[in-house]
Amino acid sequence: MELLNNLALGFGVAFTIQNLLYALFGSILGTLIGVLPGLGPVATIAMLLPSIYALDATPALIMLAGIYYGAQYGGSTTAILINVPGESSSVVTAIDGYQMARQGRAGAALAAAGLGSFFAGCVGTIVIAAFAPPLTELAFKFGPAEYFSLMVLGLIGAVVLASGSLIKAIAMIVLGLLMGQINTDVISGVPRYSFDIPELTDGIGFVAIAMGIFGFGEIISNLGRPSETREVFTKNVTGLWPTKQDFKDAAPAVLRGTALGSILGVLPGGGALLASFAAYTLEKKLAGHTGKFGRGDIRGVAGPESANNAGAQTSFIPMLTLGIPPNAVMALMVGAMTIKGIQPGPQVMTSNPELFWGLIASMWVGNAMLVILNLPLIGIWIKLLTVPYRFLFPAIVTFCCIGSYTLNNNSFDVYMTAGFAIVGYAFYKLGCEPAPLLLGFILGPMMEENLRRALLLSRGDWMTFGTRPLSAGLLLAALAMIVVVMMPSIKNKREATFKDDD
Repeated sequence: MELLNNLALGFGVAFTIQNLLYALFGSILGTLIGVLPGLGPVATIAMLLPSIYALDATPALIMLAGIYYGAQYGGSTTAILINVPGESSSVVTAIDGYQMARQGRAGAALAAAGLGSFFAGCVGTIVIAAFAPPLTELAFKFGPAEYFSLMVLGLIGAVVLASGSLIKAIAMIVLGLLMGQINTDVISGVPRYSFDIPELTDGIGFVAIAMGIFGFGEIISNLGRPSETREVFTKNVTGLWPTKQDFKDAAPAVLRGTALGSILGVLPGGGALLASFAAYTLEKKLAGHTGKFGRGDIRGVAGPESANNAGAQTSFIPMLTLGIPPNAVMALMVGAMTIKGIQPGPQVMTSNPELFWGLIASMWVGNAMLVILNLPLIGIWIKLLTVPYRFLFPAIVTFCCIGSYTLNNNSFDVYMTAGFAIVGYAFYKLGCEPAPLLLGFILGPMMEENLRRALLLSRGDWMTFGTRPLSAGLLLAALAMIVVVMMPSIKNKREATFKDDD
């Protein structure tokens, strides 16, 4: 009964004209910046932070939240149509979504992503409303040792996820971990591996890597093909709506992805990224020989898209109730709350109930707006496929450069993106899948920080990772995953499944 009263309060706040307009504006802006390659919610929210000084706290946060989950919708569009994931959580969507677009099934992929996102977003919002107190208790139990073990499990999952050679997948993760070490030491404050380049003291930007390897690298590989075999976006596109078989395949994937995302989104250090990778891994394993993963399987779109949207919604739980931002966007949201004089933490729910429940209710409203905005407009996104490649690739390059430059207003980021374009082309030629590199790069610094914290707290005792039940359970799950994938029967099946990908 208390939940219903709280939701009634929230919808009363969300359905005011002002808040509806800001939810609509945030949703539209989020979709647009998700669709445009190179522009993401982090840069957009960062640029909009000065504008919230003139707004009340509730409409400001409703608008910023709309940008965040709107970008999850838009990011899948870019990943599917031009293989440029605007967000890290869209990396795995690009694997099969882009292949579906190449086969003339972009409409089905976009519809599956949109409908899966809507369902997952609604369920994620219900999870926030109904289960915030017990879920925050679970998050309280995660110390540095548990965070480290969770990230180890995520990296092991990335190895299992990667198609092709296990050795190449491990090498890509190690390379990503090493690249993540280029930053300023979190404990001593001393720059390391920066080669006296000031821009590298804060680390290599995610946008430079993602845009370079996935965006520019794809362009270079396309331009390297003869004109008669070059991958262009002028194929006839049919089936702008999923078939009955597509719905039959995608529906269970959506349910599984939603469940995974709702759980992992609550855990700081998990969120949309690990949720999308975990969902893709799960769908690939469940599909077995019947799957076409890496070659255009709709489950590879529906599962991760549902997972990252559910994770995006439930990632608000640690931010609102613990004041712990699980990702860069939530860190900006914490900054926005601080600007408005609100201290993120357990007191938000009691001292600012209109804000807390109004924000939750606005997520339902925003998700409904996004489906209404996105699905009827699929035809507009499909028209991107009819643009001749000689016009399209300069536009992609331009947007990627703009996105890289606007992050720090520094041309160094553009040069870094160009450097990673060459690296991406080399990966393409060597048959290396870059997704594990990206996961290793993102989780590496967080793994190191939590490893060092755990060892400091235990006075250097490595057994702390095995004596804490949650940490031990996560490490055992990682070990079980390694044992399973190395079993001869599983290994042979894996090689047979991916033999066409090499």
